[in-house]
Amino acid sequence: MTTPVPVRTPLPASLAGATALLIGGSSGIGLAAGTLLRSVGARVVLLGRDAEKLKAAAEHVRAAAPGGEDDVLTVAGDAGDERTLDEAFERAGQVQHVYLTAGGISGAGPLADLPPDDIRATLADGLWRPFAAARAAATRLPAGGSLTFSSGILVTRPMPAMTAPLAVAGGVEILTRALAVELAAARVRVNAIRYGRIDTPLLRLLPGLDSDEGVAAAGQSAPLGRVGTAQEAAAAALFCMANGYVTGQVITVDGGESLA
Repeated sequence: MTTPVPVRTPLPASLAGATALLIGGSSGIGLAAGTLLRSVGARVVLLGRDAEKLKAAAEHVRAAAPGGEDDVLTVAGDAGDERTLDEAFERAGQVQHVYLTAGGISGAGPLADLPPDDIRATLADGLWRPFAAARAAATRLPAGGSLTFSSGILVTRPMPAMTAPLAVAGGVEILTRALAVELAAARVRVNAIRYGRIDTPLLRLLPGLDSDEGVAAAGQSAPLGRVGTAQEAAAAALFCMANGYVTGQVITVDGGESLA
């Protein structure tokens, strides 16, 4: 008979001493998650494409709590490259939690106007990254470990010209549920977080949102009167890591936008 998933306090403090691999950890929500994790005593591995951004991110995370150089590691490479993922796990040693936020806004536009190659690339890259992370984590995470993905509220409130990226986000949510069932025997938990508008460098690439004033104006239409912060978004990832009785769930963090 398989041993039940370990019971521990579900508070973030239980993450002290654990190691979390943050795929897409050099900026935005991933970086905020790294800072929060270090503040509760977790060890952090940041994976991203840009080595210089990773270096700056590591210094930022180290500033969150005193510790040794080994408490914050970096691995430069593509999140969809299985060799890079292998390197990250090997450098980290034992990893208890994996959080994937790497991605971007690609494939947007009227479906009939999008080049077929752009659609193929959006679907292939967007869905392969979580699959690759899951493949790397499936045989490495211990009982009680977790894998957390990111999605967005437009999955439930589609907008025109977003068909391809929303197909990816919807696929990630289905993958979350399927993996939660598949990995349950290993006592590994899988969840996703469905985000609304969060103030990150990615959000500020959108038209009209490249300034504090633009972001503030955009947030006025939200029920809480503003967009979310990266730390508020990242706190949900720590919840998914710390609570050992949550799996197969898609948790919404959007300040009520999906209700408006």
